[in-house]
Amino acid sequence: MLKKYFLLFLALNIYQNNFAQQRKYVNEFLNLGVGARGMGMSGAQVATVNDVTAAFWNPAGLNYVKTDFQIGLMHSEYFSSIAKYDYIGTAFPMKNKKGVLGVSLIRFAIDDIPYTLNLIQPDGSVDYTKITAISSADYAGLISYAQKFKIKKYADREDIDLSVGGNLKIIHRNIGKMANAWGAGIDLGFQAKIKKWQLGLALKDITTTHTLWSFSFTDKEKQVFAQTGNEIVSKSSEVNTPRIILGGARNFSIDKKINLLAEVNLDVTTDGKRYGNLININPLSIDPRMGLEMGYNQLFYLRAGIGNFQRVLNDNDTNNVKKRTMFQPTFGVGIKMKSFMIDYSFSSLNLQGSPLYSHFISLKLNINKKGSTYNAPKDEIEEKANNINKDLNNKK
Repeated sequence: MLKKYFLLFLALNIYQNNFAQQRKYVNEFLNLGVGARGMGMSGAQVATVNDVTAAFWNPAGLNYVKTDFQIGLMHSEYFSSIAKYDYIGTAFPMKNKKGVLGVSLIRFAIDDIPYTLNLIQPDGSVDYTKITAISSADYAGLISYAQKFKIKKYADREDIDLSVGGNLKIIHRNIGKMANAWGAGIDLGFQAKIKKWQLGLALKDITTTHTLWSFSFTDKEKQVFAQTGNEIVSKSSEVNTPRIILGGARNFSIDKKINLLAEVNLDVTTDGKRYGNLININPLSIDPRMGLEMGYNQLFYLRAGIGNFQRVLNDNDTNNVKKRTMFQPTFGVGIKMKSFMIDYSFSSLNLQGSPLYSHFISLKLNINKKGSTYNAPKDEIEEKANNINKDLNNKK
């Protein structure tokens, strides 16, 4: 309960005392990640993501959804289960199969925070029935679209598969009835496949996303805030500057059944120097991520990753001078059962003497209509394609 009091106080203090400043780490719930596959690879996904979760990592990856309808779900918890993170997403190819549409919803919240402003009565008595519960919740809705292009080969070069995608992102945040915020932004993504190499680029908040806050306090709340030295505001804003994620990956075929995928990402923020990041070139800060996925017969998967590198003070140095490099390793597994996929991963925050763990589990379901070409054998698909070509030639 004390942690919830602290988190509520921290949220209110940030929004009220620094309302006129441009801050780093704005809407950070949108950088946590969705899907246990991606989390198991430490978020190194921009080049290889190919399912419904691509709306989050890189919307261009939606082009590789090979089913009539795909649903993704994930639940995870943070801060000793105080904060809950939930995700649901859908993706489906358009009727002409030239593009893929996706819709996603994310919620990150601390629920049941005790609100004790009315606990002490005017006569000094304590009335526990006056304690109510409020939530501090962050929501994001993503409407995504992706389309594939093919760059024809020249001379003896291979064709290049190019995918382009984008998100319209709508943000809503609230702290009980006291504060509400709305914001909107646009993301763009690109993926290219060249032989066994895959390249990815995600441009998040390319228009610079503004989140506008409005506050509504009762007379008693205003009185308490004034007595405790808090500035009472009616409006404020937060700004998300553009974020650039670059990635490259390669497939390695160990044998006919075993495949190894390796990916490296560079997460580049543009809101100034971030304390502790390994690479800082003001105003850019760069966070590297690396992930591996080994698949067996396209049924079983093992994953590992490393990221979130930070230069922090060494706990063993009482002079607070020496630093060490902290990182976050991740591990995961996945099992595919026909049209159903379940993934699990966990990460460990590499704290000295007191490691912290987070667990992630996600589900993915592929739904195909009766007679769908996604279920048809290869020769049947080729026959249908030939019939379509014949019809087109006859019309000509």
